[in-house]
Amino acid sequence: MPRLSEVITALETLWPAERAESWDAVGTVAGDPDQEVTRVLFAVDPVQEIVDEAVKLGADLLVTHHPLYLRGTTTVAATHFKGRVVHTLIKNDIALHVAHTNADTADPGVSDALAGALDLRVTGPLVPDPTDPEGRRGLGRICALDHPVTVREFAARAAERLPATAQGIRVAGDPEALVRTVAVSGGSGDSLFDHVRAAGVDAFLTADLRHHPVSEARAHSPLALLDAAHWATEWPWCELAASQLDEISDRHGWDLRVHVSKTVTDPWTAHAASATPDTLGAPN
Repeated sequence: MPRLSEVITALETLWPAERAESWDAVGTVAGDPDQEVTRVLFAVDPVQEIVDEAVKLGADLLVTHHPLYLRGTTTVAATHFKGRVVHTLIKNDIALHVAHTNADTADPGVSDALAGALDLRVTGPLVPDPTDPEGRRGLGRICALDHPVTVREFAARAAERLPATAQGIRVAGDPEALVRTVAVSGGSGDSLFDHVRAAGVDAFLTADLRHHPVSEARAHSPLALLDAAHWATEWPWCELAASQLDEISDRHGWDLRVHVSKTVTDPWTAHAASATPDTLGAPN
């Protein structure tokens, strides 16, 4: 069995820490470099529910997309929920490793996995990484469909193929407009509208879209916007990442058992439709 340090070295080849944004907090959060690793769990969020799942599974390593501590802290006391996570990890000899923005821009990365889940053909990055001479790394992806579909049909595809959440898929734009090219970005994407418009695509699928940026984007162009749950747009990366580690394990003869959590950690738990399409509007 490999030591944790060997597995982390392999993960760092996939998602080098130096490629993370300066504000990010990636890398190994907890774990003894000399401990043996036999079982690994991938998940989006390092929350207590996921850590408890890792304990039940008998995992030695938990790899998450989101950081546990994105900002500094002065305590890991178990009186705080993040402190309880740390205590549970250490008591059960489970290491935690984070790949966040360094996984977003990787080749392949978070948005490649999102595009794959939607059966889209990636043609290049939305925001290319200037340090990549091959022009494959970067934030978001520009994609093509095999044949045109309406915005309504594309939204239905996203709702069917992404993990189910309370939010589902929200749409801004003409539901009957045709979609031939799409930009996708896993996670929060409304800071990318300028790049999306410059790409000249028909639609943009991302998460966490806010009222004012969407209103302004719609005023700029007929671009259709599809807003999915943040967690749902990033979960496909867990399957991609697990398959990458599986391949590394096979190559090294490690015989790791690699798992992907299917626990929904999207914070929204219910949705109530406000009106049917023919009665939309403010109350009288």
